[in-house]
Amino acid sequence: MSSKNQKIKAVVLAGGKGRRLAPYTQIIPKPLMPIGDKPILEILLRQMKRAGIRDVTLTVGYLADLLKLFFRDGKHLGMHISYVQEKKPLGTSGPLANVEGLDNTFLVTNGDVLTTLDMKDLITYHQEQGAIATIATHKRKVDINLGVVELDGNSQITGYLEKPSINYLVSMGVYVFEPKVLEYIEKDEYLDFPDLVLKLLNAGEKVSGYVFKGYWEDLGRPDDYQRATEAFESMRSQFLPEDAA
Repeated sequence: MSSKNQKIKAVVLAGGKGRRLAPYTQIIPKPLMPIGDKPILEILLRQMKRAGIRDVTLTVGYLADLLKLFFRDGKHLGMHISYVQEKKPLGTSGPLANVEGLDNTFLVTNGDVLTTLDMKDLITYHQEQGAIATIATHKRKVDINLGVVELDGNSQITGYLEKPSINYLVSMGVYVFEPKVLEYIEKDEYLDFPDLVLKLLNAGEKVSGYVFKGYWEDLGRPDDYQRATEAFESMRSQFLPEDAA
């Protein structure tokens, strides 16, 4: 790995309340939800370390003390972990303005992503693209279990699709940014990633997409969590190959 990559820092967005996973998240923050024998965030951190990242900042809010108690300064993982406390909700990109030292290419992830994505490959792709931002994406098929009717302006039916499937490219909640992105984020102002991306595009900045075909799941809802747990048990060596060595 190049010395340039060795300097890359990561930010994990770990301040949300995880309401869709209630009641579990009423007592523990979503990044501490167990996948097998490890919290989902520990799996992510180990994957970052394998990609050469040693310096990670967690942006925390809800149940922050539990996250700090579990991960501490990161020495037990061979990493340096620091924390930025949200005094008020800042959205999914607003907290980045409060993180110090983002003066080189940096990785950002949600704290609830289970994936076999090679973060080193993502970072290399981003640097080759010369983009200000790169979004890791995944193909998802949405099945509509209804007949879909198409009308024209005169209320005449022009088409009818019975239970169609639609394919989308969705954001995986994993991003690589250049420091210049921070110029588009106001300090202590609420800003979500979709609005940040639109800001970048409207300003004429280059934003790239990295299409990942491997495993990805976020722990948004109880059924997502169940699928992720089953996948980790059956594919553990793909998520954490060092454990299988």
